[in-house]
Amino acid sequence: MLKRKVAVVTGSTSGIGKGIAERLAAAGCDIVLNGFGEEAKIEAQRQAVEAEFGVRCRYAPSDVTNPEQVETMIAEANDDLGSVDILVNNAGIQFTSSIQDFPLDKWNAVIATNLSAAFFTTKAVLPQMYARNWGRIINIASAHGLVASAEKAAYVAAKHGIVGLTKVTALESAKTGVTCNAICPGWVLTPLVRAQIEKRAESKGTSVEEESQALLSEKQPSGEFVTAHQLGELAVFLCSDAASQMRGHALSVDGGWTAQ
Repeated sequence: MLKRKVAVVTGSTSGIGKGIAERLAAAGCDIVLNGFGEEAKIEAQRQAVEAEFGVRCRYAPSDVTNPEQVETMIAEANDDLGSVDILVNNAGIQFTSSIQDFPLDKWNAVIATNLSAAFFTTKAVLPQMYARNWGRIINIASAHGLVASAEKAAYVAAKHGIVGLTKVTALESAKTGVTCNAICPGWVLTPLVRAQIEKRAESKGTSVEEESQALLSEKQPSGEFVTAHQLGELAVFLCSDAASQMRGHALSVDGGWTAQ
């Protein structure tokens, strides 16, 4: 359905972004992976995407908090694969602390990675999408883009900001063939979330399994983690013609978290 469309997925060397990139590749997209990690593992991932899905896959190591590097990433994608049709803003980091103790450098890093980066990439791709009168921008927000949790000031602020940026982008592009929507996942068992669970287990002297269930029971009525595959399938749908009049929505995939 999306054969030979070109998709840039930030933060796609692991977790949610990796799952979304794979589902877009399965739908026929050529892929630009972006993120940090071990060079050998990323190269193995890139080769696996090409081999399994029969698409072209490139890796851009660009720091998406740097607007110059973002512009370079998009320009190289254009030169190597063709114009960028789909942008998935997924890159994210987390840090937890009470507001009074929140280190300023951590605040700046979370806002830069989780919010400013999405602005930089959106700004970089919109002109070409407008020129072709087709494009899809999908911002990965969070349940924390709709509700809050204590000790997550920067993350919650950034994800609420992503929802706002999504709405503005959708309004500005409303009379074009470009759409912008946000996906708001609940708990997904990503490396980032697993690290939070392990930290809880260590501090409480409990097991990772016990803390996984405790985490889900606090927020997610389904009692099950959302999967990256499920989020990827939703991203594919948002790229379809059926979703062409879905504009500016924040779509919850959270096991009932924000229904409470």
